[in-house]
Amino acid sequence: MARRRRGIGDSGGRPKRTRRRRPPAHSISGKTIFVPMGGSLVALTPARRRRAARRIRARADTRAPQSKTLDFHLATCVTAARAGGRIVLDCWGRRESFAVREKGRNDFVTAVDQQAEEVILRLIRARFPDHAILAEESAPVEGRAGFRWYVDPLDGTTNFIHGYPLFCVSVGLADPQGMRAAAVYDPLRDEMFTAARGAGAQLNGQPIHVSSAERLTAALLVTGIPFRSLDRLDPYLDSFRAFVTGSSAIRRDGSAALNLAYVACGRYDGFWEMALSPWDIAAGSLIVTEAGGAVSDFRGKGDFLASGDIIAANRAVHPSMLRIVREAYRDA
Repeated sequence: MARRRRGIGDSGGRPKRTRRRRPPAHSISGKTIFVPMGGSLVALTPARRRRAARRIRARADTRAPQSKTLDFHLATCVTAARAGGRIVLDCWGRRESFAVREKGRNDFVTAVDQQAEEVILRLIRARFPDHAILAEESAPVEGRAGFRWYVDPLDGTTNFIHGYPLFCVSVGLADPQGMRAAAVYDPLRDEMFTAARGAGAQLNGQPIHVSSAERLTAALLVTGIPFRSLDRLDPYLDSFRAFVTGSSAIRRDGSAALNLAYVACGRYDGFWEMALSPWDIAAGSLIVTEAGGAVSDFRGKGDFLASGDIIAANRAVHPSMLRIVREAYRDA
C-alpha cells in the first residue's frame, strides 16, 4: 500500500489539537477575576486587591494639596446645595404650608428660604468655622481665612410661591483670587451645575460648554426685570428695546442663578440684568466662565459682584451685548 503523504494542515489521521485561548484581561471565570501580571494571568486574590488599593491611595496622595482642597470645597458646595434642595422640594406645591413675608417691594421671603438656608449654613460652619458667609436671609458672618461663601437658598422665590416650576439653590465659594467653587442645583429636574476654578464646568457630572452662536442676531437671550432698582428702569428698557430688535428672541423666567447655568450649558446664548445681589450671581458666574463664556459688569470689568450689574454670554456674543448695554447706560 502506498504511504500517504502529509499535506499542509494534515495531522496524519489524528485530530488536530487546538490551543486553548487565554481569557482576556477583563474576562471573569466564575467569581475569580483574572488580570495580566508579568505576562501571565493570575487570580485577583484579596491580598492582591489590598495591595492594588494601597497603590491607588499612594498615587492619590501625591496630588497637590491645593487640588485636593479644591475638590473638598466643590464637594461641600454640592452637598450644601442638595441639602437645601431637599427642603425646597419637600415644600413644593404646598403653598398653604409655609408663611410668606414681603421684605421689600416685590421682594418676598418664605419659611422655606429660611429653613433651607439654616441647613446649608449649618453644614458650612461645621466644615469651615473660620470662613466668611454672605447669605440672603442671614446677617453676614466674618471670617479670618480669606474665604467667603455666597448662599442663595431659593433663587426664584416668587416663582416658587406661585407654583411656577423654575427655581434653584445656589452655593459658591470665593478666595482672594476670585470665585473658587460653585454649585447651582435645580431640585425639580435634579440638575446639578458645578464648576471649580481651572477644572471646567459640569452638569450632573458631564462637561458643559457655552453655545456656539456666532452673532447676536442668532442669539436667544434671557434677562430679569430690575424690580429692586426702578430708578434705573429707563436705561434698562433702552437696552431691552435694542436686544428685542437685535437678537433672535428674549426670555424672562425669574431665576438669575439658573439663567447663568443655562448660559453655561448653551440653552441660552446670553444673559443681562442689573441690581442683583452677590448671592444671586456668584456661583453662576464661575460656572459660565469655566464653561468657556465671558462674564462682566456693564463697563466690561469684573466688578459684577459689587455692582450687581452683569452680562454673561458666549465669547462671540458678549462684545455685542456689552456694546448695547454701555450705550443704554451711558448716562445712568
